[in-house]
Amino acid sequence: MRDKLGDWADRARQLGNQRSTDTSNLGWLGLPVGLLVLLLLLVGWYWSDEPDAFDVVEAAIEHAPATESRLTTGSYTTSITITLMETLLNKRGGYLSNDIMPPSIWLDNIPNWEFGVLVQVRDMSRSLRSDFSRSQSQSTEDEDLIIAEPNFHFDNQSWFLPATENVYQEGIDALYRYLERLQNPGNPDAQFYARADNLQEWLGQVEKRLGSLSQRLSASVGQVRLNTDLAGDAGAEQSTQTSSQVEVKTPWTEIDDVFYEARGAAWALVHLLKAVELDFESVLQKKNALISLRQIIRELEATQEAVWSPVILNGSGFGLFANHSLVMASYISRANAAVIDLRSLLSQG
Repeated sequence: MRDKLGDWADRARQLGNQRSTDTSNLGWLGLPVGLLVLLLLLVGWYWSDEPDAFDVVEAAIEHAPATESRLTTGSYTTSITITLMETLLNKRGGYLSNDIMPPSIWLDNIPNWEFGVLVQVRDMSRSLRSDFSRSQSQSTEDEDLIIAEPNFHFDNQSWFLPATENVYQEGIDALYRYLERLQNPGNPDAQFYARADNLQEWLGQVEKRLGSLSQRLSASVGQVRLNTDLAGDAGAEQSTQTSSQVEVKTPWTEIDDVFYEARGAAWALVHLLKAVELDFESVLQKKNALISLRQIIRELEATQEAVWSPVILNGSGFGLFANHSLVMASYISRANAAVIDLRSLLSQG
């Protein structure tokens, strides 16, 4: 019996020593794991910095074949569309929306910012293909813009076969070919028609985008709205009946997503509108609309002020805490109202 007790005691001591060794090994293993997690967090923080604004004229000159004198009508708008897409692909961390590995998979602010920029590029590429590059409805579409526009509408979250970046790069290459032909005086096939009706068409898309963003931002606090879907037309109909009052509220998990999407859209629009100001200068001056355009740019530039809070706050409208979404909605709404006024000016003879 004593021999058995002695054996059990020896086994207990051996197990204790083994557990102590295992615990010590786990402790040493925890250090590199902790350092790896810290490194990933720092990289994620570094990648979450939004790109700075850039000079529109310098970007256009950089894409010109020789000097500024080679810039033609449409060079600014096309060059800035290219630069916006190149910024998406080449900024800190590259394009993040389709990443499936840490730290990108933990980030959502910059991917939503990217989507806001992408939507504006998609709208501009559609206008380039359908309006700016065509003299009339019966004219043929530009061969390179036929490639660029659908490529920019490719799935923004595809990471493999094909990767989103590869498809977008093909669209960028097509825009480069269009720009090269546009700036070649010996090639009249590529054209950019700076007309008031063309500009109106693109501004109509901008108006709808800003209106949608404004509504989504305002819905951060939730409110009951009257249904105005059929207002203004006594004979209007819709597919299915809806309530006379609609409760609109953005889920709290999506509030920062909408905020950064709006920031990205505004950032892209600031540059596109500055390019439009240069390409459509004579049209805008004739309509006495330059000041109206510059006011839109000023309102959108205000949306790019630094956010000093570590999180996007969602206080009530007149509560103790700020509501960043409502502040953003204010600037977006004022810009949208100015776009409506500008379209009205352009429509006048």
